[in-house]
Amino acid sequence: MSKILEKKIIGKKKKVILKDEFEPVNEVFLVGRVTSLAVEKILPSGDKVVEFRVVIGRAKSRGSKKEVDSLDIAAWTSAARKAALAVKIDSWVQVSGAVRRRFWRAPTGLASRWQVEASEVVRL
Repeated sequence: MSKILEKKIIGKKKKVILKDEFEPVNEVFLVGRVTSLAVEKILPSGDKVVEFRVVIGRAKSRGSKKEVDSLDIAAWTSAARKAALAVKIDSWVQVSGAVRRRFWRAPTGLASRWQVEASEVVRL
């Protein structure tokens, strides 16, 4: 493993510590309920993508209010696109993949959003 420098502030002094670097990991494993129909889009580049949304409940952390996260899923490979097109609203899916930030030009300027890039979509 390589070494990196890490600065820690102790009181008013900065202390530099050598630390082992971890390899970056961007892996996502989700189980959630489908809340939108999967839609296939053909981009100007000719690439195809299938997008849909899942909702995932959170463990109760603040009071009795049920909290959920709604996540956009994008399937780019042919196998993931085929599986994504087969999902139905209110069905449960398992998604494996990675978090990606997408950028595009919008009428108001540069826009972006976070989504999960699915390498595998499995109906449960």
